[in-house]
Amino acid sequence: MTTKLILTHDVAHLGSAGEVVDVKDGYARNYLLPRKLATPWTKGAQRQIDQMAEARRKRSIESLEQAQTARAWLNENVVTVSATAGANGRLFGAVSTADLAEAVKAAGGPAVDRRKIQIVPPIKSTGRHSATVRLHTDVVAPIEVNVVAAR
Repeated sequence: MTTKLILTHDVAHLGSAGEVVDVKDGYARNYLLPRKLATPWTKGAQRQIDQMAEARRKRSIESLEQAQTARAWLNENVVTVSATAGANGRLFGAVSTADLAEAVKAAGGPAVDRRKIQIVPPIKSTGRHSATVRLHTDVVAPIEVNVVAAR
């Protein structure tokens, strides 16, 4: 048995927000619906799908050329993030994706959606680190991050 759902958030290996997907009943009932990652599909929900698609189009990088230009900028530049750190260089907390997106923008780089940035493992110390950002469905760019202690 399958259930038809509308994804409200991007779900790895399933789809992106606004897509209509068929999933097994248990996956829908036990995972997607309780976590508000999806809503049940109804005939009247088409308007909601259109609104989410329009919002996604506004905040995404429209073309492959723009994504490649952004990747070139990210490859050439090192982004500096200032964070509160202890005497041994260990951060109080971690560098978030929002911090990285803001630092790229402040450095004169392209507007990057924080939800598309992936930091593995978490950045919890000063020094050089790396992260990745999915700029387009076909374009993934590395971000070199230099974390400095805030004074």
